[in-house]
Amino acid sequence: MKFEIFQSDPSGTFYFRLKSRNGQVILQSQGYEAKAGARNGITSVTKHCRDSSCFETKQSSNGKWHFNLKSSNGQIVGSSQMYASSSTMKSGIDALQRVAPIARIVDLT
Repeated sequence: MKFEIFQSDPSGTFYFRLKSRNGQVILQSQGYEAKAGARNGITSVTKHCRDSSCFETKQSSNGKWHFNLKSSNGQIVGSSQMYASSSTMKSGIDALQRVAPIARIVDLT
C-alpha cells in the first residue's frame, strides 16, 4: 500500500497514485506543476477519504462506473479507474478508505 509520486515526460508535470498491495491503482491525481502540489494532494486524500460526502460516483456512457474524491472546497483530488459495476466501484471506495490513511509515500522522481 503506497502513494507513488511520479513525473511525466516531456511536460514534467507531477502526479500521485495510490496503489494497493497487488499493484492495482486505486486513485490517480490530476497534474501538478510542482512536487509540493502532489504531496499536498496526498495530504488531502488522507484528510477527506473517510468522509463519504467527499465521493462523487458516476456511470459513464459505456455503462462502467468510477468515482472522484473531492476536497472540502469541491475540487477533485483524485479519480478512480473504471469499474464494471457499482458494487465493484464501492469496493474500490472501501479499499481507498482503508488504505490511504496508512499508505507510505514513495517518490519515484
